[in-house]
Amino acid sequence: MNPGGGGCREPRSRHCTPILVPSPQADATMLSHLLKEHQAKQNEHKELQEKRRREAITAATCLTEALVDHLNVGVAQAYMNQRKLDHEVKTLQVQAAQFAKQTGQWIGMVENFNQALKEIGDVENWARSIELDMRTIATALEYVYEGQLQSAPS
Repeated sequence: MNPGGGGCREPRSRHCTPILVPSPQADATMLSHLLKEHQAKQNEHKELQEKRRREAITAATCLTEALVDHLNVGVAQAYMNQRKLDHEVKTLQVQAAQFAKQTGQWIGMVENFNQALKEIGDVENWARSIELDMRTIATALEYVYEGQLQSAPS
């Protein structure tokens, strides 16, 4: 080393560049500083990854909930439609039973009416038969009466 200017390559030159030779203590400090920087960057990277992981989980959860909600809307609509159909089926069954009962009553009434018509027809035939018999008897009586008048002395 040059006593006048520190460590120079040329021993007697005034314009020489100093050569810095790190000491072992400086090496340890520099390594410590690099290690701290590396650890800080690793922590930042881990935090960023954790943040992205949480965001991905949140996004996946939202997507899943949206899909389930969308499916649930369809399922709920189908369930409501099924309930309406069940109600309509029950109503229709009740109305069909009432209609069958009423139809049975109407059939009974028509059968009774037909029977009454038959009876009226039978009475009408009986009345015609009686009327014919009465005319026959009346005609016979007229013949007899006229015959008695003609044979009676005048």
